[in-house]
Amino acid sequence: MTKMKAQIKILKPQIPEMLDDLDILNKSIEDEDLFEEGTVSDCCIENQTADKVIFENVIFKNVVFQKVSFKKIELIDVKFINCDLSNMNLGGAIIHRVEFLDCKMIGARLDDATFRDVRFKNCNLYYSNLGFSNYKQVIFEKCLLRNAEFQSVKLLKVGFLENDMKLIQMSGTKLKDIDLSSSEIEGMIVGIEELKGAIVSNMQALELAGLLGVIIKE
Repeated sequence: MTKMKAQIKILKPQIPEMLDDLDILNKSIEDEDLFEEGTVSDCCIENQTADKVIFENVIFKNVVFQKVSFKKIELIDVKFINCDLSNMNLGGAIIHRVEFLDCKMIGARLDDATFRDVRFKNCNLYYSNLGFSNYKQVIFEKCLLRNAEFQSVKLLKVGFLENDMKLIQMSGTKLKDIDLSSSEIEGMIVGIEELKGAIVSNMQALELAGLLGVIIKE
Protein backbone atom coordinates (compact mmCIF):
# COMPACT_ATOMS: atom_id res chain seq x y z
CA MET A 1 0.00 0.00 0.00
CA THR A 2 1.28 3.45 -0.89
CA LYS A 3 2.00 5.58 2.13
CA MET A 4 -0.05 8.76 2.00
CA LYS A 5 1.84 12.00 1.82
CA ALA A 6 1.66 14.43 4.71
CA GLN A 7 -1.17 16.89 4.39
CA ILE A 8 -0.29 19.91 2.31
CA LYS A 9 -0.19 23.06 4.39
CA ILE A 10 -1.62 26.17 2.78
CA LEU A 11 -1.01 29.63 4.23
CA LYS A 12 -4.31 31.45 4.62
CA PRO A 13 -4.84 35.00 3.32
CA GLN A 14 -3.56 37.53 5.86
CA ILE A 15 -6.49 39.95 5.92
CA PRO A 16 -7.25 42.50 8.67
CA GLU A 17 -10.48 41.88 10.60
CA MET A 18 -11.81 45.40 10.10
CA LEU A 19 -12.19 46.43 6.48
CA ASP A 20 -14.03 49.29 4.81
CA ASP A 21 -15.95 49.02 1.55
CA LEU A 22 -13.81 49.51 -1.53
CA ASP A 23 -15.15 52.07 -3.97
CA ILE A 24 -14.40 50.47 -7.34
CA LEU A 25 -17.83 50.59 -8.90
CA ASN A 26 -18.79 53.33 -11.32
CA LYS A 27 -15.17 53.99 -12.21
CA SER A 28 -12.83 52.89 -14.95
CA ILE A 29 -10.06 50.64 -13.64
CA GLU A 30 -6.74 51.52 -15.26
CA ASP A 31 -3.47 49.64 -15.80
CA GLU A 32 -1.45 49.16 -12.58
CA ASP A 33 -4.22 50.46 -10.29
CA LEU A 34 -3.82 49.39 -6.66
CA PHE A 35 -6.74 48.43 -4.40
CA GLU A 36 -6.03 47.36 -0.83
CA GLU A 37 -7.63 46.62 2.53
CA GLY A 38 -11.32 46.58 1.71
CA THR A 39 -14.38 44.54 0.80
CA VAL A 40 -16.41 44.37 -2.39
CA SER A 41 -19.77 42.67 -2.02
CA ASP A 42 -23.20 42.08 -3.58
CA CYS A 43 -22.48 43.81 -6.87
CA CYS A 44 -21.54 43.35 -10.52
CA ILE A 45 -18.22 44.53 -11.95
CA GLU A 46 -18.51 44.71 -15.72
CA ASN A 47 -16.88 45.96 -18.90
CA GLN A 48 -13.44 46.46 -17.35
CA THR A 49 -10.13 45.88 -19.11
CA ALA A 50 -6.78 46.63 -17.49
CA ASP A 51 -3.36 45.02 -17.05
CA LYS A 52 -1.25 44.57 -13.91
CA VAL A 53 -3.99 45.63 -11.50
CA ILE A 54 -3.14 44.84 -7.85
CA PHE A 55 -5.61 43.72 -5.18
CA GLU A 56 -4.13 43.22 -1.72
CA ASN A 57 -5.95 42.39 1.55
CA VAL A 58 -9.33 42.36 -0.20
CA ILE A 59 -12.48 40.24 0.22
CA PHE A 60 -14.86 39.78 -2.72
CA LYS A 61 -18.23 38.36 -1.67
CA ASN A 62 -21.22 37.69 -3.95
CA VAL A 63 -19.58 39.59 -6.79
CA VAL A 64 -20.30 38.89 -10.47
CA PHE A 65 -17.58 39.74 -13.00
CA GLN A 66 -18.91 40.26 -16.51
CA LYS A 67 -16.76 41.04 -19.55
CA VAL A 68 -13.73 41.64 -17.33
CA SER A 69 -10.10 41.19 -18.41
CA PHE A 70 -7.39 41.75 -15.78
CA LYS A 71 -4.35 40.20 -17.43
CA LYS A 72 -1.21 39.95 -15.28
CA ILE A 73 -3.24 40.81 -12.20
CA GLU A 74 -1.62 40.50 -8.76
CA LEU A 75 -3.82 38.99 -6.06
CA ILE A 76 -2.16 38.96 -2.64
CA ASP A 77 -4.04 37.99 0.54
CA VAL A 78 -7.45 37.91 -1.18
CA LYS A 79 -10.68 35.92 -0.72
CA PHE A 80 -13.37 35.28 -3.34
CA ILE A 81 -16.55 33.99 -1.66
CA ASN A 82 -19.52 32.88 -3.77
CA CYS A 83 -18.36 34.94 -6.74
CA ASP A 84 -18.92 34.43 -10.46
CA LEU A 85 -15.67 34.75 -12.43
CA SER A 86 -16.90 32.84 -15.49
CA ASN A 87 -15.01 33.73 -18.69
CA MET A 88 -12.90 36.27 -16.79
CA ASN A 89 -9.40 36.72 -18.23
CA LEU A 90 -6.71 36.50 -15.54
CA GLY A 91 -3.96 35.24 -17.82
CA GLY A 92 -0.44 35.75 -16.49
CA ALA A 93 -1.69 36.37 -12.95
CA ILE A 94 0.39 36.28 -9.77
CA ILE A 95 -1.78 34.75 -7.05
CA HIS A 96 -0.43 34.46 -3.50
CA ARG A 97 -2.33 33.45 -0.36
CA VAL A 98 -5.74 33.46 -2.06
CA GLU A 99 -8.91 31.46 -1.47
CA PHE A 100 -11.63 30.79 -4.03
CA LEU A 101 -14.63 29.47 -2.08
CA ASP A 102 -17.93 28.36 -3.67
CA CYS A 103 -17.11 30.26 -6.86
CA LYS A 104 -18.37 29.81 -10.40
CA MET A 105 -15.40 29.98 -12.78
CA ILE A 106 -16.68 28.35 -15.96
CA GLY A 107 -14.36 29.09 -18.87
CA ALA A 108 -12.15 31.37 -16.77
CA ARG A 109 -8.62 32.01 -18.03
CA LEU A 110 -5.93 31.40 -15.42
CA ASP A 111 -3.23 30.31 -17.84
CA ASP A 112 0.45 31.23 -17.64
CA ALA A 113 -0.10 32.16 -13.98
CA THR A 114 1.85 31.69 -10.75
CA PHE A 115 0.03 30.22 -7.75
CA ARG A 116 1.43 30.09 -4.21
CA ASP A 117 -0.62 29.04 -1.16
CA VAL A 118 -3.96 28.98 -2.99
CA ARG A 119 -7.12 27.02 -2.18
CA PHE A 120 -10.00 26.28 -4.56
CA LYS A 121 -12.95 24.78 -2.66
CA ASN A 122 -16.37 23.88 -4.07
CA CYS A 123 -15.63 25.78 -7.27
CA ASN A 124 -16.98 25.14 -10.77
CA LEU A 125 -13.98 25.31 -13.12
CA TYR A 126 -15.68 23.56 -16.02
CA TYR A 127 -13.82 24.34 -19.27
CA SER A 128 -11.44 26.71 -17.47
CA ASN A 129 -7.92 27.27 -18.82
CA LEU A 130 -5.30 26.61 -16.13
CA GLY A 131 -2.53 25.56 -18.48
CA PHE A 132 1.16 26.53 -18.62
CA SER A 133 1.02 27.72 -14.99
CA ASN A 134 3.20 27.14 -11.94
CA TYR A 135 1.57 25.76 -8.77
CA LYS A 136 3.19 25.43 -5.35
CA GLN A 137 1.21 24.59 -2.20
CA VAL A 138 -2.19 24.63 -3.87
CA ILE A 139 -5.30 22.57 -3.07
CA PHE A 140 -8.30 21.82 -5.27
CA GLU A 141 -11.07 20.46 -3.03
CA LYS A 142 -14.48 19.22 -4.20
CA CYS A 143 -14.17 21.21 -7.42
CA LEU A 144 -15.59 20.57 -10.88
CA LEU A 145 -12.56 20.44 -13.17
CA ARG A 146 -14.26 18.51 -15.94
CA ASN A 147 -12.91 19.40 -19.41
CA ALA A 148 -10.50 21.90 -17.85
CA GLU A 149 -7.22 22.72 -19.59
CA PHE A 150 -4.31 21.74 -17.33
CA GLN A 151 -1.63 21.30 -19.95
CA SER A 152 2.12 21.66 -19.30
CA VAL A 153 1.65 22.71 -15.68
CA LYS A 154 4.36 22.55 -13.00
CA LEU A 155 3.07 21.04 -9.74
CA LEU A 156 4.81 21.07 -6.36
CA LYS A 157 2.91 20.14 -3.21
CA VAL A 158 -0.47 20.25 -4.94
CA GLY A 159 -3.51 18.38 -3.62
CA PHE A 160 -6.55 17.14 -5.52
CA LEU A 161 -9.27 16.18 -3.02
CA GLU A 162 -12.58 14.69 -4.19
CA ASN A 163 -12.73 16.56 -7.49
CA ASP A 164 -14.55 15.77 -10.72
CA MET A 165 -11.62 15.71 -13.15
CA LYS A 166 -13.28 13.77 -15.96
CA LEU A 167 -11.88 14.58 -19.41
CA ILE A 168 -9.35 17.02 -17.95
CA GLN A 169 -6.45 17.79 -20.32
CA MET A 170 -3.15 17.15 -18.48
CA SER A 171 -0.74 16.47 -21.33
CA GLY A 172 2.76 17.64 -20.49
CA THR A 173 2.01 17.83 -16.75
CA LYS A 174 4.19 15.54 -14.63
CA LEU A 175 2.12 13.88 -11.91
CA LYS A 176 4.86 12.32 -9.80
CA ASP A 177 3.80 12.29 -6.11
CA ILE A 178 0.40 13.82 -7.00
CA ASP A 179 -2.45 11.99 -5.24
CA LEU A 180 -5.46 11.60 -7.54
CA SER A 181 -6.99 8.69 -5.64
CA SER A 182 -10.03 10.54 -4.23
CA SER A 183 -10.98 12.24 -7.51
CA GLU A 184 -12.88 11.10 -10.60
CA ILE A 185 -10.46 10.94 -13.52
CA GLU A 186 -12.31 9.00 -16.20
CA GLY A 187 -11.25 10.12 -19.65
CA MET A 188 -8.33 12.17 -18.35
CA ILE A 189 -6.01 13.08 -21.21
CA VAL A 190 -2.42 12.42 -20.13
CA GLY A 191 0.68 10.67 -21.42
CA ILE A 192 2.34 7.59 -19.97
CA GLU A 193 5.48 9.51 -19.02
CA GLU A 194 3.48 12.16 -17.18
CA LEU A 195 1.68 9.47 -15.13
CA LYS A 196 4.85 7.96 -13.69
CA GLY A 197 4.81 8.21 -9.89
CA ALA A 198 1.20 9.41 -9.64
CA ILE A 199 -0.82 8.07 -6.70
CA VAL A 200 -4.07 6.42 -7.80
CA SER A 201 -6.64 3.98 -6.43
CA ASN A 202 -6.97 0.36 -7.57
CA MET A 203 -10.02 1.24 -9.68
CA GLN A 204 -8.23 4.17 -11.28
CA ALA A 205 -5.26 1.94 -12.11
CA LEU A 206 -7.61 -0.30 -14.08
CA GLU A 207 -9.01 2.68 -15.93
CA LEU A 208 -5.55 4.01 -16.76
CA ALA A 209 -4.32 0.63 -17.97
CA GLY A 210 -5.75 1.50 -21.37
CA LEU A 211 -2.99 4.08 -21.81
CA LEU A 212 -0.51 1.22 -21.72
CA GLY A 213 -2.40 -0.73 -24.32
CA VAL A 214 -3.20 -3.37 -21.72
CA ILE A 215 -6.33 -5.50 -22.18
CA ILE A 216 -7.82 -6.56 -18.84
CA LYS A 217 -9.54 -9.93 -18.90
CA GLU A 218 -12.35 -10.48 -16.41
